[in-house]
Amino acid sequence: MEETIVVLAEVPLTEADATHLSALVDGGDATYTVVIPEDRHTNVLGEFLHHLSLLEFAEAFQGLSHRPSEEEVRVSADSALRSSLEALSAAGLTADGLTAAGNAVDMLVTTVRERGARQAVVITRPHALADTLHRDWANRAQDKLGVPVLHLYSGSGFIGDS
Repeated sequence: MEETIVVLAEVPLTEADATHLSALVDGGDATYTVVIPEDRHTNVLGEFLHHLSLLEFAEAFQGLSHRPSEEEVRVSADSALRSSLEALSAAGLTADGLTAAGNAVDMLVTTVRERGARQAVVITRPHALADTLHRDWANRAQDKLGVPVLHLYSGSGFIGDS
């Protein structure tokens, strides 16, 4: 029986992410639906504090001064989706996807319900403030879905605390 796994990704998925996702289905068939939010950096304060915590001072202040246009945001999301689907395909995984305007967590919840998925995965960069306060996408999705949501950090396979 084929299983559907919905993946909400903040960044384009990598080869390592594809490997970690394939390990979720122990020898079974799965279809992956990748959801890439159009605006992945809406929390300006959170991003600012994240960069400061990593001593990335230039990036912290750049994020305060530059807000991308709607067209830049859309093009970036489309590119991230294409790249993600290519990474999954190169790993031999069956995948489709979509970009999402608006609230990323709401789109994940809607997609999980529409596809009848039994697993949801959130892949992000570490976010010190949101992760610590359990306000990251995985925790918020888990609250809405009522089932565990796996939170992986991109490229590493480290599991977030959700």
